[in-house]
Amino acid sequence: MKKSLIAALFAIGMATAADAQKALPVYLDAGKPVEQRVEDALSRMTLDEKIAVIHAQSKFSSPGVKRLGFHDFWTDDGPHGVRPDVLWDEWEQAGQTNDSCVAFPALSCLAASWNTSLARAYGRSLGEEALYRGKDMILGPGVNINRTPLGGRNFEYMGEDPWLTSRMVVPYIQGLQSNGVSACVKHYAMNNDEEYRHQVNVVVDERTLHEIYLPAFKAAVKEGGVWALMGAYNLYKNQHNCHNQYLINDILKGQWGFDGVVVSDWGGAHDLDQAVKNGLDMEFGTWTDGLTMGATNAYDNYFLANPYLKAINDGKYSEAELNDKVRRVLRLYFRTTMAPHRGRGFLCSDEHYRTARTIADEGIVLLQNRGGVLPIDASKAKRVLVVGENAVKMMTVGGGSSSLKVQHEVSPLDGLRARLGSSVTVDYERGYVGDTGGSYNGVSTGQNLEDKRSADELIADAVAKAKGADYVVMFGGLNKADYQDCEGHDRKSMDLPYGQDRLIEALAKANKHFIYVNISGNAVTMPWRQSVPAIVQGWFIGSEAGHALADVLCGDVNPSGKLPYTWFEKLSDVPAHKLGAFPGTWRADKKIIDEEYKEGLFVGYRGADKYKSRTAFAFGHGLSYTTFKLSDARIDSPSMTRDGKLTFTVSVKNTGHRAGAEVVQLYIHDNTASLPRPYKELKGFSKVFLQPGESKDVSISIDNTALSFYDDKAHAWISEAGDFTALIGNSSDNLPLKVGFRLTE
Repeated sequence: MKKSLIAALFAIGMATAADAQKALPVYLDAGKPVEQRVEDALSRMTLDEKIAVIHAQSKFSSPGVKRLGFHDFWTDDGPHGVRPDVLWDEWEQAGQTNDSCVAFPALSCLAASWNTSLARAYGRSLGEEALYRGKDMILGPGVNINRTPLGGRNFEYMGEDPWLTSRMVVPYIQGLQSNGVSACVKHYAMNNDEEYRHQVNVVVDERTLHEIYLPAFKAAVKEGGVWALMGAYNLYKNQHNCHNQYLINDILKGQWGFDGVVVSDWGGAHDLDQAVKNGLDMEFGTWTDGLTMGATNAYDNYFLANPYLKAINDGKYSEAELNDKVRRVLRLYFRTTMAPHRGRGFLCSDEHYRTARTIADEGIVLLQNRGGVLPIDASKAKRVLVVGENAVKMMTVGGGSSSLKVQHEVSPLDGLRARLGSSVTVDYERGYVGDTGGSYNGVSTGQNLEDKRSADELIADAVAKAKGADYVVMFGGLNKADYQDCEGHDRKSMDLPYGQDRLIEALAKANKHFIYVNISGNAVTMPWRQSVPAIVQGWFIGSEAGHALADVLCGDVNPSGKLPYTWFEKLSDVPAHKLGAFPGTWRADKKIIDEEYKEGLFVGYRGADKYKSRTAFAFGHGLSYTTFKLSDARIDSPSMTRDGKLTFTVSVKNTGHRAGAEVVQLYIHDNTASLPRPYKELKGFSKVFLQPGESKDVSISIDNTALSFYDDKAHAWISEAGDFTALIGNSSDNLPLKVGFRLTE
């Protein structure tokens, strides 16, 4: 645009191109500082234009300022892939033929890779797909903490630990925004409920807020440099989080110095005065998401539209708050649509599929492998039986706003058949019938999954074939239907649905080479765990699901994934449920649900330590087809000052016969503290790839932040001089190496 404007100025009588260059408005000159460009553009905007840019004009876009050359700004869902285009003012897809995408693994799988370089590749690839599709902002990633396995959107998030989530979200943001496409980290904050999500008022102590639920958002802002952040539907301190004085003005924009845009979740704005004063910058979805339907000129009726304009004209508000919002929106434009070196993007490239497959390969977790049943020995297997609806059901359609329209999705059954080839007979039995639907907002899988057999018949038919197979592989778990892994509702139980437990128990009795693959974003109860030789956590892993699962099951890829959350034995072992702190108490006077986080800091493995809860698999757990030995833990100094660093080094050796990867995990234990602290907290990790017999030294550094806790009386992070212990191993329940050190005054 800059070149065309210079040419136009020259054509109408400017003496030289240099003169035309000088006449170029400051806001269009990419060589000028961004803040100078922002102020220049702001000074040229009318009041109506300022109001226009801070609210939506369609489901996923806001208007620019055409007169000044600012184009419409386009957002889209897509923490796992770019959502298909919808109609202007409806959720139904627009029926285009060029908006299919690559489905990347859900973020729960990415977190399970414990590989920060993959997080960067994920973001970069997604950004390229977004650019090609004309999107300026992707509504993701999600970093809410997994507090309960009933959470309907846990599959979209990165687990239970604030440190792991923080380390994975930063490179994701950097990779995505390197394309000139904004990330929009969500949902700020404590968005841990889907049921009655607009009415849940979180009651949490200040320490827990800062130590558990805010660190990933803080890292996104302070380290990732994220350009936008989405408020959550729930309330905190009786204010909705999309316009929350404490969370947005005090912490986000005040303490953290966030200079980007706060976007409402769709329908998350509820009050004009709070929207104006409490930090909301761009409003989306208020009148068109089911809260109220069918209003004429709906977008003009948004809180930050005509009502705000009228209130300014009536003298209720000055333009001070408005100008701050507009400055942030203009800053977003200069970082995205007006960026000087923005690319064109690429859709469904071979590289994107390779990235998706690699993330899936490294995120799949081998939970159990008794007797070395896995990997499948294709040279000896003549007949493999695949069982389960999830072996054939497409998982990229459904689940809420992360639903996609993919170019292709390889099923687990097809992936195994392709890998094992014609020399191995791969048979299939349904085993159970769950969700036979397959459409969302007009996108259909095209699958007919109806089966008229009874549950007893389905089990009997599967068992009959299992008895004659060399291996039986069942793909079960959850799906994207309501009340499972799906936006809008939480799960009603931690148990497997559709009578799968009966089927699993029968198959385990019928064949000693039985492998269960759990497809889900959440933990499930496994009452049959001791009877099943091999258990794999397969997640929702997108377009390359079948190929990636076959990679791991057949040993082409040595599994290296580690759980990003604690897999409790049953629901009553989960701290929030043990204490009766979920789902909260209805307050009829306020028409809200008060949900007190009674477990406080003790979420996940922190709670497992405190309450001695039974776990099926620990946080950080994940097996391999080889073995590793960690030894010789050492430290570069026995003490550290508050402005210093310490480096821990451990020797890691691959003691098995296959190449593989191990994740070295470093936890810190505070030997004495003035306030209660978890027994240990993850403060560092490193993934190392080793050939058989190879050894490497792995070093992990910490600074004072790893020793600090939030003092709710001082309202600040502090550390206390004294003795600490570093606990080092390969899962939160296997930390054999210990190194003591001291923080000095």
